[in-house]
Amino acid sequence: MELKKDSNAVSIDMLLIVHSEKRRAAHGTHSDRQADPGALPQRRGGLQGVGNGIRRWQKFEGNDVHGTQLTVEVHPRDAMPQLLKKFSLAKRLQGDKNGNTRPRQPGAKDAHVYPWDRSSLKSMPLDLQEFEKLDTYASQVTVKSGLDELVSDLLQEAHSDLERVRVIWIWICHHIEYDIEAAQEKDRQAFKPTDILRTQKTNCDGYAGLFEKMCRIAGVQCMTVPGYSKGFGYQTGQSFSGEFDHAWNAVYLEGRWHLLDSTWGSGLVDSATSKFTFLYNEFYFLTHPALFIEDHFPDNKNWQLLKPPQSLKQFENNMYHKSEFYNKGMLSAHPETSVIKTVNGKATVTVESCAPTLFMFMLNGKQEHGLLSLRKNGMKLDIYPPTVGTHKLQIFAKGKSDIYSSVLEYTLKCNYVDIGVRLPAELHQPVGPSWFSEQMGIMKPSHPDPIIHTSDGRCSVSFGVEESTSVLASLHGDEGPITEETQRRYIFQMQREKRAELKVQLPQAGKFALKIFVKKRLEPGNYVFVFNYLLCCTNTKVNWPMFPESFGNWGQDNELLEPLSGVLPANRNVPFKLKLHGIAKALVKGQDTWPLTLNQEGYWEGSCNTAGCQEVYVMVLENANHNFYSYILKYKVNAQ
Repeated sequence: MELKKDSNAVSIDMLLIVHSEKRRAAHGTHSDRQADPGALPQRRGGLQGVGNGIRRWQKFEGNDVHGTQLTVEVHPRDAMPQLLKKFSLAKRLQGDKNGNTRPRQPGAKDAHVYPWDRSSLKSMPLDLQEFEKLDTYASQVTVKSGLDELVSDLLQEAHSDLERVRVIWIWICHHIEYDIEAAQEKDRQAFKPTDILRTQKTNCDGYAGLFEKMCRIAGVQCMTVPGYSKGFGYQTGQSFSGEFDHAWNAVYLEGRWHLLDSTWGSGLVDSATSKFTFLYNEFYFLTHPALFIEDHFPDNKNWQLLKPPQSLKQFENNMYHKSEFYNKGMLSAHPETSVIKTVNGKATVTVESCAPTLFMFMLNGKQEHGLLSLRKNGMKLDIYPPTVGTHKLQIFAKGKSDIYSSVLEYTLKCNYVDIGVRLPAELHQPVGPSWFSEQMGIMKPSHPDPIIHTSDGRCSVSFGVEESTSVLASLHGDEGPITEETQRRYIFQMQREKRAELKVQLPQAGKFALKIFVKKRLEPGNYVFVFNYLLCCTNTKVNWPMFPESFGNWGQDNELLEPLSGVLPANRNVPFKLKLHGIAKALVKGQDTWPLTLNQEGYWEGSCNTAGCQEVYVMVLENANHNFYSYILKYKVNAQ
């Protein structure tokens, strides 16, 4: 058989497909705007043009639409039969009494158990690595003419309904920008797919409508679902009423309905600048319904796909976990309500994660007034608002990336302030040793708890240190003589075998942050903050002086027994006792010079008279063949 197209003869093969079925009336109902554009026409017979050089002859036997239908398709060589493409869809669609086909409404077999069972973030088993090549392909497809050709190009690499949905999802999320101006209009305008492809901008209705249209062209059942959302502009604890503010989609895959939101999958709007940024978010693709309900409340409760379904009041009151909460591996948080009240001036938040995770917090935009301690699988935060009233508390998590992302937000109401719990402004997070400090080379701390209480203003903290790791510590308080220059002079650091010891003397009563930093000895760069302790002392008589100043030649393996005070009394004989390694001689130099002798226990001992001195130095000779002494310690002498 030959046909002519323009002036060129084109040879085609004849392919006969016979599809016979009894057409039955549908038992379900559906809104008119969801009518399937792929429904078979009601004809007695005739030649129907369906594009791509295909001609289809349909004939109905008998006068009743319940009769037998015979379909014959004539295809160009190598063309895929259109009826085969739509056959699987036709099997899933229901017919109404007029023969129109419509998607089935969600039922019991579509529902997932609420609350979330922690099994998966998705509503069906997915291996995202298997999508990598497909995603790359879909993201690079460009619009050439219309929507049909775009979908055809996308489907070149898609071989299942899941893959068809995936390529459409990826293309929209990477090419369609959120139109903020249109979204802020009082009357939300309708976006036609042709206009969206031309401008590549739309609002949430346009995203959902475009997604539905492309799925239907691809032969996949898809619905647009309107409802309320906790999206851009949402305030913690707010109520919802009136017109619905968002729209998303449901797709039918492998015998069940699944939910997705391409608007939120494409990027985000900066609340400060009101500008949209493309930032792909995998979370909103086939999201588990028990998680989707946290920020999506549909107009029809059946589209929650949950058992039991949630009420609007529950939706308003339930804790809102942002998508990054789950993307970063979080499992749960307590309290489970978005508004929390302090008890005796304190509120506690705990988060459980599936793996060790770094956290930080902000109270009213500042990292202050809280104690955040890391746990192997989560964290604990004790927060102490500085004033009565309402406060904004944000929790951030780092996960596997190098960026902290906001994962939780609470409204904190405080009706009482405990003045005695004021924390140092320099107290950073986290507080106390954890899996992270161990990862950074600090093990088996003498004080595993984040808070250390001392009655006399002194304490000694020790921990194991890897041989390749150097430790640095500094003390910070809000009051007193501590300055940047003297932050480390109230700490005297010593190394005993593979343990570092920090002797701390507080300048006065109060609360102090003892910060711990580490650095790999052979690597360039600065020391890195790891954690801090909170030191507390209520003894108002405490007034300890600084430790002696140490110089670069003071080895980490050296040990100072006395004198520990960096300020010596005037006109006194002061005993000295130190353990020094790898030296030939040691002496103390003031007005005169006093040698130190090595005893049987390996300590250098002696004494020095401070008469006429303002400063006293401990000096060592490292090589007996040299006459050059090095300074290792410096003391000040009280004025007479």
